[in-house]
Amino acid sequence: MVLAVEENAIAAGLAQPHHDGSELYVVERPDAPGGEATVRLRLPQGTDVEHVFLRHVQDGEPRAVAAVLDEEGEDESWFRARFTVMAETARYRWLLDRGEHGYSWLNGAGVVDTDVGDQDDFVLPLDPGGPAWHLDSVVYEIFPDRFSRAGAAGPAELPDWAVPRPWDALPEGRSKNTSREWFGGDLPGIELRLDHVAKLGASVLYLTPFFPAGSTHRYDASSFDLVDPLLGGDEALDSLLSAAHGRGMRVLGDLTLNHCGAGHEWFADAQDYPHVAERDFFYWDDDAYSPHGYATWLGVRSLPKLNWADPELQRRMLDITRRWLRRGLDGWRIDVANMVARHGAYDTNAEVARLTRDAVLAERPEGLLIAEHGHDFRRDLQPGGWHGVMNYTGFLRPVWSWLRRDDLPQPLREGFWALPVGLAPFGGREAVATMRELRSGVPWQSTLHSWTLVDSHDLARFRSVAGSRERQLVGVGLQMTTPGVPMIFAGDEIGLEGEWGEDARRTIPWERIETWDGPLFDEYRTLVALRRSSDALARGGLRYLHVSDDAIAYLRESRSERLLCLAARAPHHPIAAPFARLETLYGEDVDGGVLPAGGPAFHVWRITE
Repeated sequence: MVLAVEENAIAAGLAQPHHDGSELYVVERPDAPGGEATVRLRLPQGTDVEHVFLRHVQDGEPRAVAAVLDEEGEDESWFRARFTVMAETARYRWLLDRGEHGYSWLNGAGVVDTDVGDQDDFVLPLDPGGPAWHLDSVVYEIFPDRFSRAGAAGPAELPDWAVPRPWDALPEGRSKNTSREWFGGDLPGIELRLDHVAKLGASVLYLTPFFPAGSTHRYDASSFDLVDPLLGGDEALDSLLSAAHGRGMRVLGDLTLNHCGAGHEWFADAQDYPHVAERDFFYWDDDAYSPHGYATWLGVRSLPKLNWADPELQRRMLDITRRWLRRGLDGWRIDVANMVARHGAYDTNAEVARLTRDAVLAERPEGLLIAEHGHDFRRDLQPGGWHGVMNYTGFLRPVWSWLRRDDLPQPLREGFWALPVGLAPFGGREAVATMRELRSGVPWQSTLHSWTLVDSHDLARFRSVAGSRERQLVGVGLQMTTPGVPMIFAGDEIGLEGEWGEDARRTIPWERIETWDGPLFDEYRTLVALRRSSDALARGGLRYLHVSDDAIAYLRESRSERLLCLAARAPHHPIAAPFARLETLYGEDVDGGVLPAGGPAFHVWRITE
C-alpha cells in the first residue's frame, strides 16, 4: 500500500484508507456518556494492512479496539469498530498494522507513518451541533450602508460623525473618513431587494451590525438596545424580519461580545463615575499594553474591551443576546470571537462561548451561533460552544493562494491578514494540505456548520484577487462544494471589485445594471441551486481523487448521493475517472472516462454507477 504522498500528483486519493465524521463512517453515536459509538474505515483492496485497530482515550488512558470486517467488495473493504464514549467528547484515530512493515496511523490529517500526538485525532462529540436548517443554506452577507437605500433623501439630519457620499461614488478608502463615509443604505432598502436575494438562491441574510454607533461599520456600538435610526430604527428591522421570514429566509445579526464603542453609555458612565457598576465592565490599564488607559480592540481608542469576569456585564450581554432573538433574529455571528474574554492571563473564551450558545438555544432552540475567527480556530471550535466559524484560515486563505492572479494588487503584496508578508502562491498540494490540516482535530459537525467564504466586508473582493471571471468561478465552485455552508458577500455575484477591505465595501449599482457581470450572476445562481439541492454537498464526506499544481478532484459522498468535483486553475494533464457513468451537473461532459483537462474551469458530476 502506498501511504506517502505520490510524486504523480495523487495526494490522498482513492488508494488511501479513509475515514471522516460523515454518516458513511460514523454510523452510530450515543446521546449520553456511557453509550456505544460505531465507526467505520474504508480500506482499498491490495494494501499490506494485516489488522485494523481503533485507538481512543478513556479516563486519560489510551485503549485499542480491534476492528472487524464489515463489508468486502471488489475494490475496497470496510472495517467496523465499536467503543464506549465515557465523556462528552471522544477522540480517536485508526491504527493500521502492516506486520513486518510496521504500522501507520490514520487521523484527521491523513495517513502518517510516524507516531503522532492527539491534536489531529477524529472528534466524536455527544453534542449534535448546529441546527439542521443551516446545512441546507447559502448565506448572503450584507453591509447595510452600502447595499441598498429605500429613499434617496435619507434622514433629515445626520450625526456629526457622518460624511455623506453619493451612492455611485467609490469609498475613499484609507483616509480620515474611512469609517465615517455614509452612503445611506438602510434596512428598508434591504427589504426592497429581497427579490434579488431570492433570485440568487440564498436563504440566509447575515447583516453586519445594525446598532447605533459612531461609524458606518457600526462595530463601535453606542447602544445594544435599539436599531440605528439611520437604518430605519426598530420598526424597519421588524418589517425586514417579517418579509424575509415570509419568503422562508432566515436572518442573522452581528454582535460584538468583545467590545463596545467609546460612545456607549456604559463606557461614558464608567469614565465619569468611578464607583458605578459599569466601571467593572472594562479594563483600566495604564501601561504600554493599553496606551489609552483602558484596554481596547487592537489598540483602537474607540473600541474599549469588555471585561467578562464581571458578573453584571455577563448578565447584560447574555440578556442582549436573547432579547434580539426574541424579536425575531435566527441567530448571531459573533465579531472577533477569538478575542472574547481573553485579556493577558485571563481566558474564559470557552466558557463564554458555552454561555452564549445556551442563551441562544434557550430563546430559540434552532438558533445559530457563528464565530468570526481569523487564524487557527481549532482550539476554540469545540463541542458545546460556537456552532461553527467563518473559515478564513482553512478555506479562504488556501483558495486565495491557489487562485491568486500573478499581478496581485499592491495591498496584498505588502501584507496579508496580520502577517508582514504578502499573499503566498500555492500549488494544489499546498492548498489541499492546508484545508486538511485545519479540518483535523475538530468535530465534523463543526466543519459542516462553518462558513466557506472567498471574501467578506473585511477583505479584498475575490474578483480582484483572482483577476478574472473564470478563476473567480473556480473559487465559487470550491466554495459551494467544500464541506461547510457557503457565505457570499453581497456584490460578489455581479463582479464587484475591491483591493482591500474598505475598497471592497462598494455600493451595489442598482440603477446601472448594465455594469453587472450578467454571465457571472447566472453561474452563481446555478452553483447556489446545486449546493442547496444536494445532500452530499450539505452533509457528505470528502475524499480527494487527484491533487496536482493546477487541478484538484474530489468526491462528496452521502448515503443517497455521490458527486465528483474538479477544480482547475489552468490547463492540466488528463485525469482518468475510475467511474463508469458520470452525469454532468455543472461544467463539461466526460468523454471516455477522462475528465476535462482545460482550465480555469469547474465541474461537478453525479456518479450514477
